[in-house]
Amino acid sequence: MTNKIIMIYASMSGNTEEMATAIETGVKETGAEIDVIDINDCPNVQVLEEYAGILLGAYTWGDGELPYEFEDFYDGMDDVDLTSKIAASFGSCDSFYPKYGAAVDLLNEKLQERGARLIHDGLKVELTPEDEDVEACKEFGRTFASELLFSKQEG
Repeated sequence: MTNKIIMIYASMSGNTEEMATAIETGVKETGAEIDVIDINDCPNVQVLEEYAGILLGAYTWGDGELPYEFEDFYDGMDDVDLTSKIAASFGSCDSFYPKYGAAVDLLNEKLQERGARLIHDGLKVELTPEDEDVEACKEFGRTFASELLFSKQEG
């Protein structure tokens, strides 16, 4: 297994994609390697097993559902073992809805259920990322990559 990070995300309006780009920048600032894949271009869920770090990004749809593009991938996660991997989730949210950022919570729960160690409660940004949100995304990426590198040194 490599020290590489995979980031898979779904974005409808571009907000979660903007978050993904900023997180990718933060990861790369640490010198870590990252592969970024739009959920629509993801070959299969088993790809997660090839990486030491997993970042999943999704906007929250409707009253707290995952985006439809993520549903098959999410269901397929039942067939992967993510033990010894570190993981985190992120996504754009809308406080207009009763369940704020529920897709991020659903992804985190599934990652934990499959054995991954979460290193963040989940990064949620209200609608379009503002400058301070972009900085928070970069820091999220730096922290994630640093945690991965640190955990590999310990192990």
